[in-house]
Amino acid sequence: MDRLVLERGPVVVLAPHADDESLGCGHLLASLWAEGGAAHVICLTDGAASHPASRTHPPARLRAIRRTELGRAVTRLGGTRADVTFLDFPDAASHRLHGPGADMARSIGVVLDRVAPATLIAPSPLDPHCDHEAGARAARAAVAARPGMRLLFYPVWSRWKASDRAAPVPEGTTAFAWAGGSPGQKRAAIDCHRSQTGAVIHDDPDGFAMPEGFAAFFAEAPELYFRGRAA
Repeated sequence: MDRLVLERGPVVVLAPHADDESLGCGHLLASLWAEGGAAHVICLTDGAASHPASRTHPPARLRAIRRTELGRAVTRLGGTRADVTFLDFPDAASHRLHGPGADMARSIGVVLDRVAPATLIAPSPLDPHCDHEAGARAARAAVAARPGMRLLFYPVWSRWKASDRAAPVPEGTTAFAWAGGSPGQKRAAIDCHRSQTGAVIHDDPDGFAMPEGFAAFFAEAPELYFRGRAA
């Protein structure tokens, strides 16, 4: 597998939820910021649906917690809170409310025009989660309107669910690895998302919690990326 080489210029990472940026791209983001490069994270959803039955953490409180967690994670990776934009699309519902991603693509495009990245890195369209799929569609549409911008995808759930932890990629697509960065620094960023690890919300047993071994695997494994095509 080839090592990923980035184009000169800023990088924007699309995170379907607060934590995907650290899980999928933490090493890459930390490397960029450590070298004085420009990187920006766009969080697509408000994260308010991870624990729908919790009475202690209703949606408004959970939304605020997840914003704070993402800010802390980015700081751990070497960025600042100014390096994050929240779009607040509805968690676990963006595919229903926004069809093929047109509204999301327009919102992403506003940030892209401000940051002017050379590379947009989006969630894998093969990740089995509606918000990841919607983010991939919106990324393709946004890049199609901005010729010359490179589009890459990163896997999270499709990689975790693969039997050998090797992410599936579309046939004929080149995959790249990014092996730089400190596992300790990336793990610290992942651990900032405490609401998603079972450390904060205790009154919704069916709410989301990262599976056993999930955080450790993504902290230690080389990050995988593959080239995408615009819509």
